[in-house]
Amino acid sequence: MYTTPQLLEQLNTYISKFSFIREPRTLYEPIKYVLSNGGKRIRPVLMLMAYNLYKENIAGAYAPATAIEIYHNCTLLHDDLMDKADIRRGKKTVHKIWNDNIAILSGDAMLVLAYRYMEKCPPEYLNEILELFNETVLGICEGQQYDMDFEQRNNVTETEYLEMIRLKTAILFATGLKIGGILGGASSEDADNLYNFGIRLGIAFQLKDDYLDVYGNSLIFGKNLGGDILSNKKTYMFIKALECANEFQTDELKKWLKVSNYDPQEKITAVINIYNQLEIKRICENKIQEYYTKALDDLEAVTVDSVKKIELKSLAQYLMRREL
Repeated sequence: MYTTPQLLEQLNTYISKFSFIREPRTLYEPIKYVLSNGGKRIRPVLMLMAYNLYKENIAGAYAPATAIEIYHNCTLLHDDLMDKADIRRGKKTVHKIWNDNIAILSGDAMLVLAYRYMEKCPPEYLNEILELFNETVLGICEGQQYDMDFEQRNNVTETEYLEMIRLKTAILFATGLKIGGILGGASSEDADNLYNFGIRLGIAFQLKDDYLDVYGNSLIFGKNLGGDILSNKKTYMFIKALECANEFQTDELKKWLKVSNYDPQEKITAVINIYNQLEIKRICENKIQEYYTKALDDLEAVTVDSVKKIELKSLAQYLMRREL
């Protein structure tokens, strides 16, 4: 079985061979920039690992794994624009280096490129895979819209938030794993269990991401801390804080949602102080562990030798212990 570093090396080699010979360069240079920034490439690695559960030679999954990575970066490019984010993976975002319009167009082009690579799947699997991928792309758009809608609401529930991150984040984990299983020859039951594993792992991953935005190290995390607080994002921690807060703390949290003229660091510090008073850090850690444990149960249900699942378990464990 391949390890995460081995799969990442092979995937990076495959992606590094990209050549954009089309014009205009101003459309394709941002794409090259985004894809060359590396990152963890978690989603395509998960796909390759799922494929590797059933087949030793993983070359047949390079193209769809690349499709997943291109599409994921397309969403990040657009997300950064919508969130007005300046930094991604420790580097300037596309709209900061170029401009908003180029970020939109380059992201659109990446979506088409993702489909081109996904279409390289064997014809006997193509309809099923494209149907799954189509549903995933649409679901991610729905999740992003929910995320933006929530910025204007002060009554977002935990259930609504978890559904939003299922759509926005988790289904791409799940889809990559399921496609890897399908292409590898997994049974329908195994493919579904891989999908469920991805959903729960993806939710735990996003909860961890939200957690690190508050309690991480900005130098390690690769972007400024407190961005979700400044953007009035209704994260799991903010929702739980409103749920647990006393009257004074509730008024304080809602005040920071409404105020338009403020010192950014003052707002971040004030909200985090309330989180600390309410032990939101511990509550979030417990929720992350809950989904992580359920994810491992789904992986355990996949009917291949336990030894073959070691690398998937190791990657899942790393994602929960990460600091970036």
